[in-house]
Amino acid sequence: MSRRRALICLAVLWLWSAQACAQTLLHNITGYTSTNDGIREFTALVIDSDGRIVTTGDADILRDYAGATRIDGHGQYVLPGLTDAHAHVYGLGILAADLNLLGTPSVDDAVRQIAEFARDHPHASWIQGRGWNQVLWPVKEFPRAADIDAVVSNKPVWLRRIDGHAGWANSFTLDIAGIDNDTPDPIGGKIIRDRNGKASGVLVDAAMNLVTAHIPAPGKDDIRRAYRLAIRTLLSLGMTSVHDAGIDIIEAEVYMSMADDDELDMRIYAMLGGAGSNLDAIGKPIVGYGRDRLDIRAVKLYADGALGSRGAALLAPYSDDVENRGLPLHTMDELHGFVAKANNMDFQVGIHAIGDRGNRMALDAFEKAQGGAASPLRNRIEHAQIIALTDMPRFAKLGVIASMQPTHATSDMNMAEARIGLERLEGGYAWRRLLAAGAVIASGSDFPVELANPFHGLYAAVTRQDRTGLPAGGWRADQRLSRAEALHSFTLAAAFAAHQEDRLGSLEPGKWADFIVVDRDFFAIPAAEIDDIQVLKTWVGGKRVYDATARN
Repeated sequence: MSRRRALICLAVLWLWSAQACAQTLLHNITGYTSTNDGIREFTALVIDSDGRIVTTGDADILRDYAGATRIDGHGQYVLPGLTDAHAHVYGLGILAADLNLLGTPSVDDAVRQIAEFARDHPHASWIQGRGWNQVLWPVKEFPRAADIDAVVSNKPVWLRRIDGHAGWANSFTLDIAGIDNDTPDPIGGKIIRDRNGKASGVLVDAAMNLVTAHIPAPGKDDIRRAYRLAIRTLLSLGMTSVHDAGIDIIEAEVYMSMADDDELDMRIYAMLGGAGSNLDAIGKPIVGYGRDRLDIRAVKLYADGALGSRGAALLAPYSDDVENRGLPLHTMDELHGFVAKANNMDFQVGIHAIGDRGNRMALDAFEKAQGGAASPLRNRIEHAQIIALTDMPRFAKLGVIASMQPTHATSDMNMAEARIGLERLEGGYAWRRLLAAGAVIASGSDFPVELANPFHGLYAAVTRQDRTGLPAGGWRADQRLSRAEALHSFTLAAAFAAHQEDRLGSLEPGKWADFIVVDRDFFAIPAAEIDDIQVLKTWVGGKRVYDATARN
């Protein structure tokens, strides 16, 4: 062998050795991943120096990758990193600073918390918060401005309902907004009034804009702080990716700045709010920004409101409010125009639709914009809660993703039947029927409307029960998902809904090594324990970004 050939062989051997040493081998684990062919199990996985999956397999990997850096998993359990396909990152982050009314058992308790918050934050120019839900209260009626006035009357108070589709104000706030007894309902909104026609203090959907127009906008530093807090929480819960459903241009700039500064420890798939100025400012989709941590390639629109505040648009009147069919937020021409504009700019569109009329409007808008065929943009319906049975096959025909939230079913079950009756519930929260009709379901939580923990969603999807185990056997249990289907909806299907299935969503060669280590076997434990699963470690791009043991 010539000296030159010998040097070449040595160089190749050195390069191979360096690459092998740069690889990381996690072994002695019980691992699962969704694939397009079902669940794949493994006991070891290999990560390359770029943070991507080389392979998964069994004990033979120990021999095949002898030069890799080894990490003993000590028999722990590995899943792909979980994706929340519909959530609000800023909303989660500001919960730490604002008044959190989640779970308040009565209006009196909510008022007590308002008084305490006002006392503890004397310099706040506005008192803001979220989370109240009159359906949980003994008297299931909307609260009144007078309730807040009794404890805070000298500064504005604005508290969003749990679903974000209604707000509760005191009289001071109503005065700032110029709302009096003669103020007309805006298009797509409603001012709740008492029996005498007086504005009561609750505003629904578009009527909320009368107040929010007067609230000082947060600065970029405020938004960045909220994002950091939220991301830290989400990583601890096993989430490696979030579809942020409705950001403005300022929030987009903050995300991009964080990616530039290597501060995005998880992946964000962002939807711009509306097809107006935010879309015009971005101009074209942003894909794979900041080491593939940020995509901005979708637009969020609204067809209607929410079921709890009776703003969801229905084809027939509410069963418990026979004069009310809900609130379509746009005409069909407007909705189609927004979809067509965004799609023509190569942006996917996700339309919020809760009621059967809202879902039909969304499907009609997509059908017209897509010429009656499926679109490569994979347009989506966000929530897809109540669907006319005749509309279900249209999801597959039009290639529309059903972006749904399993915990919505178990949160809404205490009022859904009263709102729409048993007949319409056949198409309500109907995961199994949608899958049977060929639809793709991507799951999320809609946090902070629901708690962010994705294992609560996996539990709800599999059991159709709340976290106390009720009702026995599950609510409308024929619509529950198998464990494999539930995991798929939070991983590979969610990635598909974001055009990311070639690089995210499963632990397959060439994809990013986004995975979590958990304390028990998702596929072996009793279903009642799924919501108790704890995340021990979270890895994003082959880098450990959360370790439960590092908190102490």
